[in-house]
Amino acid sequence: MTAGATLAAELAQAARMVSRVAAGKSLSEQFEDYTAAAHTSRGALIDLTHGTLRRYGRLQAIVQELSARGRADDRVQALLWCALYAVESGRYREHTIVDQAVKACTLMELWSAKGYVNALLRRFLRERTAIEAAIARDEVALYQHPGWWIDLLRGAYAGNWQAALAAGNGHPPMCLRVNRRRTDAAAYETELARQGLSARRCSAEALLLERPVPVERLPGFASGEVSVQDLGAQRAAPLLGLSAGQRVLDACAAPGGKSGHLLELADVTLTALDVNAARAARIAPNLERLGLRAEVRVGDAAHPEAWWDGVSFDRILADVPCSASGIVRRHPDVKWLRRASDLAAFAARQSSIVGALWRLLVPGGKLLYATCSLFPEENERVVAAFLGGEPGARRLPLSDGQPAQWLPGDQHDGFYYALIEKPV
Repeated sequence: MTAGATLAAELAQAARMVSRVAAGKSLSEQFEDYTAAAHTSRGALIDLTHGTLRRYGRLQAIVQELSARGRADDRVQALLWCALYAVESGRYREHTIVDQAVKACTLMELWSAKGYVNALLRRFLRERTAIEAAIARDEVALYQHPGWWIDLLRGAYAGNWQAALAAGNGHPPMCLRVNRRRTDAAAYETELARQGLSARRCSAEALLLERPVPVERLPGFASGEVSVQDLGAQRAAPLLGLSAGQRVLDACAAPGGKSGHLLELADVTLTALDVNAARAARIAPNLERLGLRAEVRVGDAAHPEAWWDGVSFDRILADVPCSASGIVRRHPDVKWLRRASDLAAFAARQSSIVGALWRLLVPGGKLLYATCSLFPEENERVVAAFLGGEPGARRLPLSDGQPAQWLPGDQHDGFYYALIEKPV
């Protein structure tokens, strides 16, 4: 089968997955359950689904502008979005995309839609300039985020909101964390160069690859010399100021990336906690690859009475559940699955977790509040409310001298950190 002919199967499967996202199902969960079907490539599906969802607002506007007969079947709509993304990606010849999208209708048992799909795609190719002009004032189409999301970022980051939105539509960088217990960044950078991989140093242990590669191409990955971890996520462990012998809790720890970093930095006794048993099961194998160990527990950070042994912690990393608004270029479905009303629920959950974990901290101990969110409702407001209700709790400056909120950019995703010390 030719490469062009496989596109019909890939468009059909991508459209099925995107239509499920439109109906409220997580894309990552679909990929966890997905077994490659005949004539489909997982890499091609990731490109088609992620690319379509990054441009979802724009693609919706295009189809709405082109369609004279109103909203089509949800699966037909999704097929059109995926086909239009394929056109804009420049990866395929335009006439091939039209032909394969029509064939995808047959694979999806959408026989009556073949003429409609053919006509709409051909009209877009003929009238692209006029279509672009027609949707130019549509903010959702322009910024490719929901309207409420755009409004919140515009209100929070007067000079940076557009750049933050643009970053959320791009491809994420691939950053490595060198395991200092097995090698160092300089030596590993040299080994990367020997393998024909270019990288630049971002911190003592961080290397940013010039372009992403499969982990199988990373020298020493299987033996634990290096991990893949965003530069923003790598801020967490050093900010806690670890010392040998301390008792440390990594709450909401799965799949164990930050746990590994904590153990690489200091000889601490680490408890790695997660409420999801399936995700918690991934922590120990990930640490084993690095030559590290922790006590892994399954439990809700907001209800320590069910899992805590009664011995206080010197340091706690509270990497709380959040909207994930800072990492949407990795999970583009999140933009369209979230609702503005979700933020209040997240903030309530975050506050309950921090309040519960605070009781587990020794006097003089430190708790690092962390999210991968851009919204102040989940960050500054949660921290301010906690400090206002907890006498003696003191917010400390971050040791790296960087601001609490990092917006996504070329080197890293969006993360937020606040370090809070318990009174003696």
